[in-house]
Amino acid sequence: MEPQRRPGGRSARVREAVLDATTDELAERGYQGLSMDAVAQRAGVHKTTVYRRWRAPEGLVADALERASEQPWPIPDTGTLTGDLRGLTELLRLGFTDPESGSVATAFIAAGMQHPEAAEALRGFYAARHGEAAVIVTRAIVRGEVDPLVDATEIIRLAVAPLFHRLFITHEPVTAEQARRAADVAAALARTTIGT
Repeated sequence: MEPQRRPGGRSARVREAVLDATTDELAERGYQGLSMDAVAQRAGVHKTTVYRRWRAPEGLVADALERASEQPWPIPDTGTLTGDLRGLTELLRLGFTDPESGSVATAFIAAGMQHPEAAEALRGFYAARHGEAAVIVTRAIVRGEVDPLVDATEIIRLAVAPLFHRLFITHEPVTAEQARRAADVAAALARTTIGT
């Protein structure tokens, strides 16, 4: 997907209104129920504007994901690798179990499983999130908790992967204890040569 130029003025306001409407529709109806016409109506813009710029529901999802990736993530800073990873996995768990944000996040993933454009945007979104969260491991390296050769991003992926497996592969609920255990395993791996 080629990067789009950021619109300004009225175009920027239309984009914000349409993407706000997209996330509202995803929260209420999921990806399967996402309709270009419903988004246009909710955003208060003519449907030809939506079709011309975004072409299809996956275009709306891709742009909404791009916008979401630009919003900062509250990265935990507890002073320890284990504490920070526990904070991260709990943040993720709560995000997916929240009635509104969880349904939007689930819809993003559903779209990414079905359409290449949405999949590319989803990869970009999680690359940005994992890159942000990698500071958790970088701080641990500075404190001397883990070897400097540890792959920071890979440790983040190891911490969150069990949650995604339960949520989207086996469709199981994720408890606070399971989120904590995933963080603890990733922290233990970071302290071994396996994480390098």
